Amino acid sequence: MANDANGDTDGAEEAGRTRRTGGGAGRAARDTGSAGGGTGSHPRHDLDDVIHAPVRLSIMAALSATDKAEFRFLRDTIEISDSLLSKHVITLEEAGYVHVEKAFVGKRPRTWLAMTDEGRRAFHDYVSVLRRLTEGSPQ
Repeated sequence: MANDANGDTDGAEEAGRTRRTGGGAGRAARDTGSAGGGTGSHPRHDLDDVIHAPVRLSIMAALSATDKAEFRFLRDTIEISDSLLSKHVITLEEAGYVHVEKAFVGKRPRTWLAMTDEGRRAFHDYVSVLRRLTEGSPQ
């Protein structure tokens, strides 16, 4: 897996450039109803690996507050470069969490990002797991 300048893992393998698009063991556990997906019952096992990277968490948090956001606005809001935002948006899009819409406004290309229904559910689940972790709730 490749790490970006912030140490975030994007799930891409250097040679094959394949991406992990699921939520890891935590997502599998939620889908099957088992706690921790066989790796343990601690709530941390339910954290979605796709959302967990700090930049992707920032993107999802910003998008959760709106219907859609322009790429430049999101870039400036979470204070990252175009290339870093693009990289993380690809991961979120491949996971089905974000929809990307491109169009021209006049002669200028514009990109808008919106959270999908699946992305909203995943983000809500992620925040719920964080609450369980921080409040000490067992399940």
